[in-house]
Amino acid sequence: MKFAPFFADRGKRAFWIAGPCSAETEEQMLETAKGLASSNIDLFRAGIWKPRTRPNSFEGIGTQGLEWLNTVKRETGLKVCTEVVEEALKHNIDVLWIGARTTVNPFSVQEIADALKGTDIPVLIKNPINPDIKLWIGAIERIYDSGIKQLGVIHRGFSSYGSDKYRNQPRWQIAIELKRQFPDLPMICDSSHICGTRDLLEEVSQKALDLNYDGIMLEVHPDPDTAWSDPKQQVKPDVFSGIKDRLKYRQVFSDDAEFLESLENLRHQIDEIDDEIMSLMASRMNLAAGIGAYKKRNNISILQTGRWSEILEKNIAKGNQMGLSVEFVSGLLKAVHQESINRQHQIMKSKDE
Repeated sequence: MKFAPFFADRGKRAFWIAGPCSAETEEQMLETAKGLASSNIDLFRAGIWKPRTRPNSFEGIGTQGLEWLNTVKRETGLKVCTEVVEEALKHNIDVLWIGARTTVNPFSVQEIADALKGTDIPVLIKNPINPDIKLWIGAIERIYDSGIKQLGVIHRGFSSYGSDKYRNQPRWQIAIELKRQFPDLPMICDSSHICGTRDLLEEVSQKALDLNYDGIMLEVHPDPDTAWSDPKQQVKPDVFSGIKDRLKYRQVFSDDAEFLESLENLRHQIDEIDDEIMSLMASRMNLAAGIGAYKKRNNISILQTGRWSEILEKNIAKGNQMGLSVEFVSGLLKAVHQESINRQHQIMKSKDE
C-alpha cells in the first residue's frame, strides 16, 4: 500500500489532536476550542456518537454536534475531526476516525469503506479493543481499498481483564509491529484512553514521542470533573498547554560520526548477546524435549504446577535483583514455558517407535 501524505510539513514537532471526549453543548465546544486555539493544535476533536460499554450512559449528542463542529471551524479556524458516520460526510468535517469498537468488526468497517468510496477525506483508524493486529491491518486495508489514501492510525490501548495501572493496556509491541510493517503510516497515541486518568498523560505521551510516534491525542474539557463522559482522563486547556510545552521531541536520525560509531558498537554487542541467547534457548528446548520423552515413558502429565511456580517465583526475584521488571521476566518465562509445553505435547502425541 502506498499512502498519501497525511500531515502538512510541520518541522520536528508532533501532530496534535485535542478536544472534549464528547460534544455536550455548543457553549462547551466553543469554550474548549477557544482555549485550545493558541496552543497550535492541528485538529480539534469531539465525540458525537459514543457507544458505551453499559446502558444508561451518555451515548453522544448526535447530529447536532456536527453543526457545533462547524461553528468551531468558523469562529476559531481550527480543523475538526469526529467519528465516521454518513452524516459527517455532509457537514464539512476535515478528518474522520474509526473507533475501537468499530475496528473490531470487519462487517462494520466494510460498510464504512463502501460509504467512503468516491470521497477523499483523510481517515484515522483506532486499534481494535482486543489485541489483534490482524483486525487492525484488515481495517486499514478495507479503507485503503475504498480509495482513501490519506490514512493514519490511532493507538488507544487494548482492553484487559482486572485492575491495572492503565485504563487500556498500551501493549506497545503491537503498535511497534504495525509501524514496522507500515513505516509510512502515521501513528497517533491517544494517551487519554490508554491512561484513563489525567496524572499519567504526560508520562505516556512522552513515551510515545520517544518511540517516534507522529502525534498525540488528548481529551480537553473546560471543566473536566463535570464532563458527561470520561471525566477522569480529561484536562483543562491550560493544563493541556503545559503538558504539550514540557514534552521533548526526539530526532529520528543523526549524522554525528561519534554517535554513529558508539551506537554501532553497542548494537554489535547486542547482536552477540542475542546470538548467545538463541543458542541457549535451543539447548533449553532440547532439554525440555528430553523431559517430555521421559514423562511419556512413565505416563506423567506435562504440566507440573509446583515446578512451574518455583521457576516463576525464583526468577522473578532474581530478575528484580538485576533490575529487570516483573512484567518483563514474567512475560519472558511464560513464553519459554509455553514453548516447552508445545515441544512436550508433540512428543506425547507422537507414535512410539
